[in-house]
Amino acid sequence: MVPSARQLNWQDLEYYAFVHFSINTFTDKEWGFGDESPELFNPSELDTDQWARVAKEAGMKGIIITAKHHDGFALWPSAYTEHSVKNSPWRDGNGDLLKELRASCDAYGLKMGVYLSPWDRNHPDYGTEAYITYYRNQLTELLTQYGPLFEVWFDGANGGDGYYGGANEERKVDKLTYYDWPNTHALVRKYQPDAVMFSDAGPDIRWVGNEKGYANQTTWSTLYRDSVYAGMPDFDRFSAGQRDGTHWVPTETDVSIRPGWFYHASEDDKVKTVAHLWDIYLNSVGLNSNLLLNLPVDRRGLVHETDVERLMGLKSQIDATFANNLLDSDADQSLTDNNRETYLELSASRSNRIEVRLENPVEANLFVIQEAIQLGQHIESFSFFIADTSGQWQKVYDGTTVGNKRMITFTPQEISAVAFEVVNARDKVHIAEMALHRAPDLD
Repeated sequence: MVPSARQLNWQDLEYYAFVHFSINTFTDKEWGFGDESPELFNPSELDTDQWARVAKEAGMKGIIITAKHHDGFALWPSAYTEHSVKNSPWRDGNGDLLKELRASCDAYGLKMGVYLSPWDRNHPDYGTEAYITYYRNQLTELLTQYGPLFEVWFDGANGGDGYYGGANEERKVDKLTYYDWPNTHALVRKYQPDAVMFSDAGPDIRWVGNEKGYANQTTWSTLYRDSVYAGMPDFDRFSAGQRDGTHWVPTETDVSIRPGWFYHASEDDKVKTVAHLWDIYLNSVGLNSNLLLNLPVDRRGLVHETDVERLMGLKSQIDATFANNLLDSDADQSLTDNNRETYLELSASRSNRIEVRLENPVEANLFVIQEAIQLGQHIESFSFFIADTSGQWQKVYDGTTVGNKRMITFTPQEISAVAFEVVNARDKVHIAEMALHRAPDLD
């Protein structure tokens, strides 16, 4: 099982922004009930150029916007509902946040994605077949009016209590069958063939299984896709993937820079530290996943200053760490050229161990290894070794999967050689990249 071209392009992005911004920003809630007045939506300084500039300077490759959250409020002037920005005082009712974000993403060279919540606590038809038509109509607006999208995001929060046009009741749906996902997915394929679709079950990329920012130590990109569905109650048991899965569905790790997904002034002093964000980066991008980091835009319509400060601190750490590959002059060039298409194949005719001896010892504390995933994911377990300045080898780490990228941290020390050894593999192993770095210490 190998990834599609759209999945490979997505995997290369590695790190991009989520933006949660809507009615909840102005009601101080995480989940709106659906009865909120559109008149509450009135950011005083909304500037999507600031969002895009911050994301770009932070090293992110794109922005996914919550076009509609569970409360049903649409950030664009949808033709299918009155519960949208067209009935808010913002821009005198003539605003279209998605149009503004599209222009900003284009101006700063960022990709754009959309999140359209399948649940709608405002709409009177939720729970009936008529709502599915409504949902697809709104999805079609997003797919056809705002240029190329790199990701379309569906989540598993479906059904429960809500306003539902004044009914004020609980409505439950069969999460497996209600949305008729194959026909909804077909719309995305029709209008945005290069976009990946996210949900618990894919079809293109899947949830990592938590919202803390940490992928599994064992993370297979393959999955028995037909055995999972969005919102299933025991999804955790599938979050690590499955070695012999029938479909390529890699993980995306979603986490907010604050405790909540939407902005709350009470959390201004609870923004994650640079050290915490760096740990998340190592355990998401560094564990065969992509990192989707949420930025809760504030009531002004801006990314908060504290959030910006922490993002730039993370960017400085990333830049300082990965500026130089300490193996560049000593390793096989195919392993240090940042090109997935060049690789070393390990098979029965070649040792399962790659050693790189350094002409001059270096101080390091981070090792990176990548499989050529266009040929599949094959490593089941491995060991990593370092040699000190006397040439004495020591095992630093035993691990399981590698996939697109595996990062291993260890105590800073002088190193004269490194070795990566495949212990078990399901097929021939193709190593695309190896790197050694010295990450700066963080308090």
